[in-house]
Amino acid sequence: MRVTLWYFADCPNWRLAHDRLRQALDGTGHTDAEVRLMPVETEAEASAVGFAGSPSFTVDGVDLFGGVPSTGTLACRVYHTPTGLAGVPEVADLAAELAKR
Repeated sequence: MRVTLWYFADCPNWRLAHDRLRQALDGTGHTDAEVRLMPVETEAEASAVGFAGSPSFTVDGVDLFGGVPSTGTLACRVYHTPTGLAGVPEVADLAAELAKR
């Protein structure tokens, strides 16, 4: 399982996203999964990699929350959570998506 967290440095949510992703991986039995941190540093790079906003999670190259079009810009991403929109998915939501993989 190749897990990647895509982010840009000015996004205030990427560190919390990394913590929650690690918790979700550990909770779903993927304690040995390495999380690759991939900074996106320019608009050109965001466009070239199909960046869907920060933070974004991919597993084996596929967006964990799928169906999100590329923003092609250095933008923050929002997620639907039980309490409304947030800059980071809940650990339970990450775990549910990981369990499908």
